[in-house]
Amino acid sequence: MGTGRTYNKAPVSRPKKGASERTRRVATQRKRLVERGMDEETVRKLNTKEIREQLIATAKAAATVKAAATVKAAAANA
Repeated sequence: MGTGRTYNKAPVSRPKKGASERTRRVATQRKRLVERGMDEETVRKLNTKEIREQLIATAKAAATVKAAATVKAAAANA
C-alpha cells in the first residue's frame, strides 16, 4: 500500500500567523496613521478593523491629492 499524494506534498499546511507578528503589524499601522495626521488619542481608541479602514481611506485621499496636483502641474505647463 502506497503513502499517496496527501503525505508527499511539500508544505502540508500554511504557517499560522503568530500573535507577536499581528501585534507588530498593528503597531506599525498605528504609527502610519499618526504620521498621516491623525491624533494619537484617537488612533489609540481604534480597533484593528477601524485602523485598516482608516489606512485605506487616507491612502485613497493621498492618491487623489497627488493626482490633482499632477493634473494642475500639467495644465500649468501647457
